[in-house]
Amino acid sequence: MGLLDRIKNEQKVVRNKDNGTPLERYYKSFFHAIDGITYTFVCEHNAIIIFLAMIVATIAGFVFHISDEEWLFVVIIIGLVIASELINTAIEATIDLITDKMHPLAKIAKDTASSASLVLSITAFIGAVIIFLPKILEIL
Repeated sequence: MGLLDRIKNEQKVVRNKDNGTPLERYYKSFFHAIDGITYTFVCEHNAIIIFLAMIVATIAGFVFHISDEEWLFVVIIIGLVIASELINTAIEATIDLITDKMHPLAKIAKDTASSASLVLSITAFIGAVIIFLPKILEIL
């Protein structure tokens, strides 16, 4: 029996999100996502730093009249950094749910998840330097 056959024969797991009409489920899903964003930006100090950097980059983009291509980079990298921080928060919360003990594998999971956010943040910083430093130096 193949995997697909086994899945079809298994009893369907009913999840909380399966209740309601499709529109109600989309509505609930949307607001659950907003709850996740809100939690991350209220409770995770790195998310606050990311939010402030996003504001600074956006204001700088308007002040220095960056090109469409530069805006594209800024918008995409902001989205990626925020998404990686949300994923990092989800991974850390899941590890905390699974165990309250210090375990080497839990540390690896948490450290590598936060490393993804760090790598994207460094990439964003380098991109910001490439875009904004020449414009700042022109003024000086």
